[in-house]
Amino acid sequence: MKIVVDWLREMAEIGAGVEAVAETVALRGFEVAEVDVASGVIDFEITANRPDCLSHLGLAREAAAAFDVPVRMPDLGPVDRRPAAPETSAAVTIEDAAGCPRYAGQVVRVRVGPSPEWLAARLTAAGVRPINNVVDVTNYVMLEIGQPMHAFDLEKLAGRQIRVRRARAGEPIRTLDGEKRTLDESMLVIADAERAQAVAGVMGGADSEVSDRTTLVLLESAYFEPRSVRRTSRQLGLRTEASARFERGADPSMQAAAIDRAALLLARVAGGEAIGALIDCHPAPHAPRQIGLRRARIGRILGFEVAGAEVERILRRLAFGLAPDAEGWRVTVPTARVDVAREIDLIEEVGRHAGFDRVPATYPASRRFEAGLDPPITWDCLARKVLTSAGFSESVTFAFIERAAADPFADASDEPVAIANPLSEKFAVLRPSLLPGLLDALVHNRRRERRDVRLFEIGAAFSTRGGESRRAAFALTGTALADHWSARGRMADFFDAKGIVEALCAAFGSSARFAPAEMPCLVRGRAAGIAAGKGDATPVALGVVGQLMPRLATARGFTGGDDIYVAELDLAKLAGLAGSIEDVLVQPLPRHPSVVRDVSIEIDRGLPAAAVRDTIRGTAPPTLVSVREFDRYQGEGVAGGRVSLSLRLTFRDPDRTLTDAEVQQAMDRIVAALAGAHGAVQR
Repeated sequence: MKIVVDWLREMAEIGAGVEAVAETVALRGFEVAEVDVASGVIDFEITANRPDCLSHLGLAREAAAAFDVPVRMPDLGPVDRRPAAPETSAAVTIEDAAGCPRYAGQVVRVRVGPSPEWLAARLTAAGVRPINNVVDVTNYVMLEIGQPMHAFDLEKLAGRQIRVRRARAGEPIRTLDGEKRTLDESMLVIADAERAQAVAGVMGGADSEVSDRTTLVLLESAYFEPRSVRRTSRQLGLRTEASARFERGADPSMQAAAIDRAALLLARVAGGEAIGALIDCHPAPHAPRQIGLRRARIGRILGFEVAGAEVERILRRLAFGLAPDAEGWRVTVPTARVDVAREIDLIEEVGRHAGFDRVPATYPASRRFEAGLDPPITWDCLARKVLTSAGFSESVTFAFIERAAADPFADASDEPVAIANPLSEKFAVLRPSLLPGLLDALVHNRRRERRDVRLFEIGAAFSTRGGESRRAAFALTGTALADHWSARGRMADFFDAKGIVEALCAAFGSSARFAPAEMPCLVRGRAAGIAAGKGDATPVALGVVGQLMPRLATARGFTGGDDIYVAELDLAKLAGLAGSIEDVLVQPLPRHPSVVRDVSIEIDRGLPAAAVRDTIRGTAPPTLVSVREFDRYQGEGVAGGRVSLSLRLTFRDPDRTLTDAEVQQAMDRIVAALAGAHGAVQR
């Protein structure tokens, strides 16, 4: 809101300079966007809850309270009104009192022409283009006291009537910007006896526009229901100075005063003569709100005491009415202050002008220990620690993505969740997976000459049937290790991604298990389903790991030809397997030595290593703590279609040292089980 300081001084007896006014008012909670000392204009950023300050009068009240000076209202009359003849009279009917609780009008005879220099200069300084003296007066009143107005050419209104009603389905109107618009039944219009002549609270119509030949105008000053104006403005894609005020909440008691102010100004700049009585249709009067303000509560909330006389001075300067009662005051709220509804709002008003700098710098005493983090947050922190330790950087991407990016990663039997009112096509659906966002982030890094990229994200994914689920996902491309003079960089592959998944599951106290899987977004033969479990319990499916389809990466703008490996796990399920976070994070170091045994077996070439490990774990005693493959041989000495697999088994008991006999007995049972289940032959 651009405030012309000379204009402001007409309403508040302020002697300070432009910069001092800007600084003083800003300290009361108003952000200053720009100060032009030469032209005497201050541009304030007005928040949506303060529509009363979208006028010079509203900010004059703030300045008056800040400088402790009186407010001077503009000249509002009385207005000299001439008797009306049938051809100079108008009728107003409100058919929708919910959308328009009040509508005031006045017929004025005018001589349309250019505005005088003082009026045009003030409008220009306030950022409004002068048009003619009649239109300029309506804009002047809006900027001065905050009430939007409109002027109709009375002779262009069919039947010299105004009807405030809902638009008819498909009803057309050509607005003042020259655009033809189609209305619907949800929109409020100002119509004559035949057709719509203005979109209520948004913009007037071109068919009843004031021109050089206009001699009789009907001034409009109304109060429109904010939600109706907001909805209409959004549907039409039409935002104006009037709609910006109406949709936040105009003053429902200012309509008659605005008419009188405009009539006096028209008499001054356009030879205006008010014809007939003021038309004021008010089917739904608005009563001022009354709120109790307790003297003792002010100090408890603000942290410092404010004298009763100071409280009264501040609130009266801000146009609040006060009446003493037993606990403090009964406060009548100005109808312009739509943001004041409770006692706490009044205390804020006192605090703003008493000075928040008076709040003492004290630290409140702690009366109880803070509760620990919620378990989901703790598990997120653990996953984050594991992945950052593996060299990944965290990425945060949008939950809203475009449908083309979502479809390849969505379950074939489920639909992505569509957004009812997306900001654009790029935010059409909720992400069914974290991988589309990670892919775009990876492409963003590659375009900025980052060849080796490792990114992860922890967040929510959504589906129509499954709802919301907590996921952890990562994507990597480039070399597996940083380039170094001692070794050539090896490119990251499936086994790097698989190892990271194993490390993540191990951190949660579970063993990762893999099985071949097929997904539209992953390369066939380089993809695996991830499951995890403890002991003999049935493994729980967690997600997938594999190489991303190159065509998907290319479609998102990835260049360079390197493979991209991704994985995604259901973090909530993984945490469910872990049980308590204390069991995962706090484990004592082993007190007794381990016993390590190696075994080489000959098995079928197509047998998955996971099947071998499952058989070993299902047969071995609880003292088996680790199974790891360390060699695989195929060639001379091994029959065709078979391979030699070497495994290292580690045994340990937490309470005692194992004997060789116990370990050997376990090894014999394991070899026998492998022979029976897989036809394995010990070498």
